[in-house]
Amino acid sequence: MSRRRGEASTPRKRNKKGQEKASTRRFRPRQTWPPGAVPRRRGGSREGDSNGAWRAAAPRSGSVMESEAAARTLPSAGRLSGAARRSRGPLFGRAHGRFGQGSAGGPLPPCSQENADPQKTAFLLRKQWTLYSVTPLYRFSSANLKEYARLLGAFIAAEKQKGLAVEVGVDLDIKVTFSSLPDLRGSDQDQAAMLVQLSSRSSVSPKNSEEKLMWSGWFCCVSGDDLSENVPEDFTCLPLFLANGAESYVAIVGSWFQKTFDCRFCRLAISPLNLTWMAAMWTGCKVEKNASATELVFSVPCLPQPLDISYAIHPEDAKALWDTVQKTPGEITQEEVDLFMDCLYSHFHRHFKIHLSATKLVKVSTAIASAHCDGIIKFLQSKYLIGVLMLLTELAISQIQ
Repeated sequence: MSRRRGEASTPRKRNKKGQEKASTRRFRPRQTWPPGAVPRRRGGSREGDSNGAWRAAAPRSGSVMESEAAARTLPSAGRLSGAARRSRGPLFGRAHGRFGQGSAGGPLPPCSQENADPQKTAFLLRKQWTLYSVTPLYRFSSANLKEYARLLGAFIAAEKQKGLAVEVGVDLDIKVTFSSLPDLRGSDQDQAAMLVQLSSRSSVSPKNSEEKLMWSGWFCCVSGDDLSENVPEDFTCLPLFLANGAESYVAIVGSWFQKTFDCRFCRLAISPLNLTWMAAMWTGCKVEKNASATELVFSVPCLPQPLDISYAIHPEDAKALWDTVQKTPGEITQEEVDLFMDCLYSHFHRHFKIHLSATKLVKVSTAIASAHCDGIIKFLQSKYLIGVLMLLTELAISQIQ
């Protein structure tokens, strides 16, 4: 069999007696593909680009993946989760049955928002949000949002006087707006979400000109009983903060919140293990027939230059595989998540001879949402918005605790 470009060469070593020694296989793709070159193989496709990315589209063979799932009872060892495997998710689906029945957890609920106005949450969709965890706010009151907006506006103006203006060389009149988003909560016990927006109008623009939205950030708590039930009355729990815009605005706004409410902001990363749970949960959700492909992005370690491998699966194939793996509808276990990923790894290796278990999962994209390990999220379905926020809230709470 001829060896294709980008595949590892694994010469066999022999000892003094002439016996063969097992050699370690390492994937060392060549970085000589010119831009636009698309080397392909039968049964699938490979694509290289000038940015060091390697893309692979899995062939439509869901029945093959289903048979792999049916033939296995437990995933093989050595996956991304390593020794952190448990009988249930590391964070998702604790004993209170937040995401399903019992202690096993479960897939994302549809979280139908019958009382919500879709127009009020539509601006949250298809935007890139950076995640932060926030400790409880001391003596915060949702009745004082207008006063908070005035104080934050004065704080930003003072920072401008110190030469810390965000837009260097541009004289902007920044307007601060605080508003409540009561629909973004999992239960009546949760604090209503709070939106902070910064808009601007140039000093040379007419007074009746339209304001430009510069930055948005919002606090929320969806099913955050673990934290809210264990804090004093003077504290308000809004553990998850999402920001869209320049990081310099996050620094200024975060600094004011920390000084005013004695809280602390921290970037919220998503581990590869939690990304596998998101991939399994979001794959199990029902979506439209023309939904986008499920895409998993892996980072290849120990290379002179960064290299990512993109693994795209047709949503119907991914859903069929998950339905085969999941034993009890409405529940999900760590073993099922591992088996789901194990089947995907095996299917990928069959066609491309690459062990994805030796790489690091850095991004998951589905028709529900996309999440990156650096703590970046994009919501794609308003129907499942509350469910995704439920997962992120638990991640934020676990980091605070």
